[in-house]
Amino acid sequence: MKKIINISTKTILLLGGLVFGLTGCSDDDDSANTTETIVTSQSLKMDLNQFKREDAGIFMQAFYWDVEPRGAWYDEVSKSIEDWAASGIDRIWLAPPGKAQSGGFSMGYDPCDYFDLGEFDQHGTVETRFGSRQELENLIQKSHDNGLEVIADIVLNHNSGGQLEANPNTGTDTFTKFDPASGLFPRTYDDFYPDETGATDESVFGGFPDLNHTKENVQNWLWKNENSVAKFYKSIGFDGWRFDFVKGFAPKWVTAWNEEVGGYSVGENFDGNEQVLKDWVDASGSPAFDFACFYRLDETLDRNKDLTALGDAGNMLRKLDPAMAVTFTANHDTEKDENPDNRISYGNKLLAYSYILTHDGYPTIFYLDYEAFKGQLKTLMEINSTLAVGDIEILEASKDEYIMKRGGNGTNPGLILYMNISKQPKERVVKTNWINKKLVDYTDNTRLTPTTDAEGNTTIYAPAGGYAIWSITK
Repeated sequence: MKKIINISTKTILLLGGLVFGLTGCSDDDDSANTTETIVTSQSLKMDLNQFKREDAGIFMQAFYWDVEPRGAWYDEVSKSIEDWAASGIDRIWLAPPGKAQSGGFSMGYDPCDYFDLGEFDQHGTVETRFGSRQELENLIQKSHDNGLEVIADIVLNHNSGGQLEANPNTGTDTFTKFDPASGLFPRTYDDFYPDETGATDESVFGGFPDLNHTKENVQNWLWKNENSVAKFYKSIGFDGWRFDFVKGFAPKWVTAWNEEVGGYSVGENFDGNEQVLKDWVDASGSPAFDFACFYRLDETLDRNKDLTALGDAGNMLRKLDPAMAVTFTANHDTEKDENPDNRISYGNKLLAYSYILTHDGYPTIFYLDYEAFKGQLKTLMEINSTLAVGDIEILEASKDEYIMKRGGNGTNPGLILYMNISKQPKERVVKTNWINKKLVDYTDNTRLTPTTDAEGNTTIYAPAGGYAIWSITK
């Protein structure tokens, strides 16, 4: 092995015009023949279109909490459809579309009339916060025209906005009498917990009336009837479902819904325990958002500032069952949470995205993050839909560094992700799958071009507080 070239006096040109001296080396002293040159890396990159994966897909959460402009959000989202489709998005997730108690101010999570999509005058408004039914249907059609599926957020656990009535099951008056303006899914205390025996279900959310899914009237109106919520939403073009607050009811009700109407689905099981998520996935048959992955990224990047745990076995749903894991770095709840332990900091967002967009699982982009980091995310999304294939091998997981290799398949060479959370650039000797090949960072976060030797060894680099994604040149 040749002695590593001393590059402490050289500079790495980083994206955005920053120039760093490479003074922070890892402990490895020996490496392959890595004659580095500072070049314009774009001319060396392969055309990644040749590796476009048919099974590639990225989820877009197409809203944030308290979206603006009120009454015109569907039209606002429509403006982005072509761009999202071109960037690798295959599904968009919309907030609950039905009329809710808070009327034109509601984000839909206090549902009253599932069938009023912005066409009846109730709760102080005709349109929902997002717009009219016609604007929703226009958005769905445009999405379909561009090859995108549209996922509806479904709140099955609770309702809000009912009238007060005497409730013999509680011996009190409760807001459980619903006479929706649509005329569909009327309900009374008998459709909610506690039932006549005093029984309740898994959880009550926020004191709202808690739907009783054991009741035939509830099952019929939610998913069984030909004019049920599920079949009505299918009829206007929704392709699948995001189930809200699944901790509040048994997973068998998600199974029943999906068996009745089909479509892609994902559950919001707000729990950082990977086994809790796996148990729910197994019981429901539906994918789930990988809150365990989200919290591991928050812990390693923000709380502990130590990447070691990313190398641990089985501490995320995507490690236990990647086909059922929907990974994410932010959502409408985490971004408005004032507790910093429940969100990934702005400065570490791209590091988190570099992780979920190079690993397995189905990655999700949050609307506001896409707007804030569009250029960098487009690059990561292109890498996800092309080079992010093959077996995963963790080459390093330590306090400051995480290095992961995707093995590729066929003619696809795969990639190596190098994350570095220290305050100085890093280098490390690794063994690649590439023999006598020049490498380039496909994110342009470093412009060095190391070369592998006859055994596949080389030295790779990552900028301070950043990441690089390496693969071979053309």
